[in-house]
Amino acid sequence: MATTNTSFFDKEDMSKYCVTFPPRVNSVGIFINEKNDKFYVMDYALPRLELEILLIFVFGQAFHFILRHAETPIFVSHMIAGLIVGEVMSLMIPNNDGSNMMKSSEDNTIVMGSMAAFGYSFYMFLNGVKMNLSLIKKAGATSIIGGVLTVIIPLLILVCFNTFNILRCHSSQSFFVASTYCLTSFPVIADLLRHLKIINTELGRLALSTAIVGDLLSLFLFIVNALIKIGLAVRNPLEDLASEIIIVASFIFVVVLVFRPAVYWIVRNTPVGQPVKEIYVYFVILTLMATTFLTKEFGQFLLFGPFVLGLVIPNGPPLGSALEEKLEPMISGMFLPLFVASTTTRIMPLRLGNLDTSDIDELLKKELVFLAMFASKFVVSAGFSLYNKMPKYDALALACIMSTKGIVELGWYGFLSDGKLMEFNLYMLLVFLIMGIAILVPILVRILYNPKRKYASYQKRSIMNSILNSELSIVACIHVPSNVNAIVNLLDVASPSKDSPISINVLHLVKLSAQSSPIFITHQLDRHALSSNQNSYSGNVILSFKQFEQNHYDGVSLNVFTAISPDDMMDEDICTLALDKHASFIILPFHRRWYINGSIESDDHTIMALNWSVFERAPCSVGVLVDRGHIRRPTSTKSTENILMIFLGGVDDREALTFANRMAQDSRVKLTVLYIHTSTHNYVENLRSWERLLDFEVLKSVKDNVHVDYVEKEVNDGHVMATMLREMVNDYQLVIVGRRFGVDCPQTSGLKEWSEFPELGILGDLLASRDLHSMSSILVVQQQITSENMR
Repeated sequence: MATTNTSFFDKEDMSKYCVTFPPRVNSVGIFINEKNDKFYVMDYALPRLELEILLIFVFGQAFHFILRHAETPIFVSHMIAGLIVGEVMSLMIPNNDGSNMMKSSEDNTIVMGSMAAFGYSFYMFLNGVKMNLSLIKKAGATSIIGGVLTVIIPLLILVCFNTFNILRCHSSQSFFVASTYCLTSFPVIADLLRHLKIINTELGRLALSTAIVGDLLSLFLFIVNALIKIGLAVRNPLEDLASEIIIVASFIFVVVLVFRPAVYWIVRNTPVGQPVKEIYVYFVILTLMATTFLTKEFGQFLLFGPFVLGLVIPNGPPLGSALEEKLEPMISGMFLPLFVASTTTRIMPLRLGNLDTSDIDELLKKELVFLAMFASKFVVSAGFSLYNKMPKYDALALACIMSTKGIVELGWYGFLSDGKLMEFNLYMLLVFLIMGIAILVPILVRILYNPKRKYASYQKRSIMNSILNSELSIVACIHVPSNVNAIVNLLDVASPSKDSPISINVLHLVKLSAQSSPIFITHQLDRHALSSNQNSYSGNVILSFKQFEQNHYDGVSLNVFTAISPDDMMDEDICTLALDKHASFIILPFHRRWYINGSIESDDHTIMALNWSVFERAPCSVGVLVDRGHIRRPTSTKSTENILMIFLGGVDDREALTFANRMAQDSRVKLTVLYIHTSTHNYVENLRSWERLLDFEVLKSVKDNVHVDYVEKEVNDGHVMATMLREMVNDYQLVIVGRRFGVDCPQTSGLKEWSEFPELGILGDLLASRDLHSMSSILVVQQQITSENMR
């Protein structure tokens, strides 16, 4: 096919453009040239696009590998990658005469920008879906006032600068720049909190509720600004302004009164616990694509339609989580990195030296303006927080979070620049400011705010330190329905009574899905609350523990909570609840579950990581329950529950023995305490005399208890230990051991090398391993870690 180079002249910008017909898309290959053609592979659109995408991901991941150690978000690495790729691609696209051809580079940016804009509209839609508008109802006066002030004050400051002609641009442009830079972006703040793993902390929840108020106010201001801009730009402002208002109002009317009822009909007609039908998911996606097209077709901002459409879709399952499952991997993994990189590929840092002195002076003035706006946002947030008696460092951390900028602002500036509503030099300045803020803010927040600081308590919270016959406060964690029976049976065996009461705080942990805001629910256990929660996440959990409370009405007090949060941050909910309820003991389910015949049912490594984290930071003692379905409370005076407690010595074993002694108060529970000691001279001599004294004191109370069987055995080798336990553990329904993490002794020598579950300690790992062929349930106990018993 013949190739024609056609030129045309643009009278407006006095530029000459050369266009090749037909467009060159697919290359014929590096080593194959078309006859009499001088084109090479980079003159073709598809290889050029493929190379650009490849370089973006290679450079992005390389920089993230370095910057992640400084808590830098990954989008900053993609911004840096875009700066490099923009220069590289411009140098690799020569003209036919060998000179660099900037027009080809611009064409390439247009192709990449189109893909990125498409993905960004989906990103804003997903953020609308994830945004929990109920936070506004729950937000207190502090969040509402703080959210409003952090938007309005910087806006007023920029208007003052514009009044004194510091910005030196048209008023409509200033208005747009003000509305975009002053906005508080909920998705950006949620991403930052998730990146720092503080989204479900007290500070994180306050930041989210403040951000959602500021975000909705910013959206309103942006719509008003858009309408004012149109009114100032046309010859008949009143007529066109009225038409634009009608278009916006009609769109909102259709979304709220037509699309929203259809979406809720889909949710109501999806059976509880079942996935939504694929046809409904595709219906929503097609509506999103139509909304994006119509929004742009009617001259509205590209992201207005998708974001508003996402807001009316209920977050979480079934529909919100289905949309996230379909779109999130593609958006976050592919389109979003391309979008971020595309915002910086157009800058080309090597050409910044071409700026003249007047341009540099003007940029410096504008930089001072926006830094003043950033400072005002920071000062307003920090000052208002301090006024409300927030701790100094927490207030400064919150101010940093509320002042941050990110992907959403990049999109707004990019579209304003493309629409000629912002000059390129100002766009370039704002992009670099975003990059600097995104690098600095996470570092400052990490320095100022440490969520673990509140767990550093001088008060001892353990079973041993609980007052005898006083109420024992326990936090029991539930992941799946099978955990309910296991923990109820364990608590049943713990013999709650009027003389030895238990306060149970049940925490149902649910993975956060299709929403940005973690949720913590306190269930009111009255008849009305139960009926309203039958179909909720925790309905069955509430009913099961309510029945347990009724069976022990004089010995059990019950509170049930549901925490919906990211699975790698659930430890914050667990530890905070334990701290607030002054708990002495946390019970965690083991990550592996077995069928009754001993075969493996499931193995969840996310729960294993959670248990590790709780062990390390818990403000009280912790126990992991390895359930094999054999814990049963005796139903008559003739039946008994056989429990074995293995004692080697140390703080964890003493804690485990104290809990076992509590069980032995029930005459139907038969407790056997197996004290395994060693005759190895060096080990005995190295034991601290105080530790040995404490061990002997605890064992003495057991020896004097006629309801407890006390057995002593001497073991000097781990192999002998494993053989002995293999022969005896199946005689017991429950085996209790101390965790003893990092403690080496002759009794367990040689067993550490074969460890399968190191979080359980050497002895707990041995009992839980498949090699022992044990059918007994196991409770591994760790006493609260304090400065006195640091491992």
